[in-house]
Amino acid sequence: MPSEVRHEVIGGQTYPVVRLVGLLDAATAPTVRARLLDLLAGQPEALVVDVRELTVGRPAATAVLGEVAREAADWPGGDLLLSTGSGAPAWRDTGLPVWPDPEDAFAALGPPEPWRFLRAPLEPVVGAARRSRELVTEACARWDLPDLAGPACIVVTEMVNNVVAHAHTPMTVLLALRGDRMSVAVRDHSTYVPRFTGGPVPVTSYGGRGLLLINSVAQLWGSLALDDGKVVWALLDADGADADQLPSTGMAGRARG
Repeated sequence: MPSEVRHEVIGGQTYPVVRLVGLLDAATAPTVRARLLDLLAGQPEALVVDVRELTVGRPAATAVLGEVAREAADWPGGDLLLSTGSGAPAWRDTGLPVWPDPEDAFAALGPPEPWRFLRAPLEPVVGAARRSRELVTEACARWDLPDLAGPACIVVTEMVNNVVAHAHTPMTVLLALRGDRMSVAVRDHSTYVPRFTGGPVPVTSYGGRGLLLINSVAQLWGSLALDDGKVVWALLDADGADADQLPSTGMAGRARG
């Protein structure tokens, strides 16, 4: 019989919990990775992974959890915790915080702060970029980050316009306050990731000219590849380094997945 892992997302709790049931081995690890990245792409504040009913076929298979955490470290950067019951030793090599049950994980995380997150679904139509800028302006006012309104509007405009012009899929704009940083992200359902190398960009290049603008104002940016699309994200620093002094990290070097 082929191995299998089933997952169930349990909402209505302090933080979302994904319960994994079945056998984790080399065959099922890619499925686990894809499901967890898909959930993290919704930008939860934290995600608790309940592995109490998951059997480990080979100890090395647990490394997939650590890989997921590393892929999502820059964005969305939310907490990823494990609920392991009495099987904690098998999961400690993942490098993730381990708790006996979800309630213990919730207690360790403390109360959620939903005010730090904004999201809006958009269709790939004329006017989508304008609506995304309105959302950014609202977020910067809510979080008292007036100096980031301009740069964040540049970033979200280019991201949304790329979806409208090239991906042609519904999208979700995701904004978050992360300490003294603001994250701006757009999730779409095209698996093609525009590339940027930092040099001159032909006028006909997909996304390249918009990525130049993003690179000029973002401190860090990249993409997260998903089975059904991608997230393009950027981090902007409220301390306000000059645009021409910011590091050129480029999507080609930051892409994950």
